[in-house]
Amino acid sequence: MSFCAIDFGTSNSAVAVKGDSAMRLVELEAGYGTLPTAVFFNADEGGRASFGRQAVADYVDGYDGRLMRSLKSLLGSSLIESTTDLGNGSAMRYIDIIATFLRHLRTHALKADGGDLRQVVMGRPVFFVDDDPKADAAAQRSLEQCARDVGFKDVHFQFEPIAAAFDYESRLTEEQQVLVVDIGGGTSDFSLVRVGPDRARHLDRKDDVLAHHGVHIAGTDFDRRIELATILRELGYKALGPDGKEVPNRIYFDLATWHLINTVYTPKRVGELALTAHLYADAAHHRRLMRTVEQRLGHALVGHAEEAKIDVSAGGETRIDLSVIERELGVAFSEAGLVEAVSDEIASITAGAVHTASLAGLRAEDVDALYFTGGSTGLRCLSSAMCAAFPKATPVFGDRLASVALGLGIHAKRVFS
Repeated sequence: MSFCAIDFGTSNSAVAVKGDSAMRLVELEAGYGTLPTAVFFNADEGGRASFGRQAVADYVDGYDGRLMRSLKSLLGSSLIESTTDLGNGSAMRYIDIIATFLRHLRTHALKADGGDLRQVVMGRPVFFVDDDPKADAAAQRSLEQCARDVGFKDVHFQFEPIAAAFDYESRLTEEQQVLVVDIGGGTSDFSLVRVGPDRARHLDRKDDVLAHHGVHIAGTDFDRRIELATILRELGYKALGPDGKEVPNRIYFDLATWHLINTVYTPKRVGELALTAHLYADAAHHRRLMRTVEQRLGHALVGHAEEAKIDVSAGGETRIDLSVIERELGVAFSEAGLVEAVSDEIASITAGAVHTASLAGLRAEDVDALYFTGGSTGLRCLSSAMCAAFPKATPVFGDRLASVALGLGIHAKRVFS
């Protein structure tokens, strides 16, 4: 039989197909086994769709059109059957945009597998929609409809936190209570799950999800805090004017917020900023700010903040090169600076994890293991804070971007084989 598994994620997606001895990831872009969940409809090229990193690049490069991200969040909402303008005078239903993205994933899976791929296991969160069973069921039906629309005939679902823990479960000799910590770009999700060799024999694992909780704080919030604490200080954030008052800060918050960056490039906004030079005691700050908006460097600066975060994620120091703004301009950054910049976010994420255990009727000391997945779990300061909150739990690090897809693949092999 020919089958695959799809992790349709809020920030990133991945696909697993059969390998020689185990499930393997499909290369969705050159050198990448994961794909940012993004579609860009290019109005300058007749509405042509691009996906993933290319979609983001097209948007950043200033092509006219419509960028769609976080498509998964539309499932279960009243918007799913409504239409949206694509920027070229045409419109498409949101559910069809999701199907367009899934079709792109299936096309790559077909090339990698060589079969007809009529069977699929799709991942799903414990709750698409909190506290609304009808909307939650509708969300799964919508996702199943999309899967069938792109060519899948046999569609199964598995909970994402259970799937993430499958690899760990295969190594266990006794039952454990595991907190799956999934920290991505936009949200931090926690699921207290029961795993073990006896549990692994069951295909229906709903009863093994003991509690689920999440907070809307994650990797992009870290990047934003880092940019404000370092890069944007060189452009005047928190600087004082000749009158001793702090310069207006809205422009800096917009520059540090990914989906608002393009709003600062409009002629009206640039013209207004040009008239604010008198508000800056240090003329260099205003000059650098103007170069940033005139040269459309906002997204590049967010990228520099993310790179700096990665550079110091395991400790050490780095230098953020800002020569694109001004020759020899740069900012020193260290893990200590990272901790200082994101301490509030780490505290909120840790509190959310502890609350999840309490929802399951457990103390933090009752949790046997912490299973880390998601791109932002590579931050040592974050995982250390989590381990301190669960002192008896064994830390287990899965593939940060592919644990769910590979776990869904394990389940697909059980279901279809």
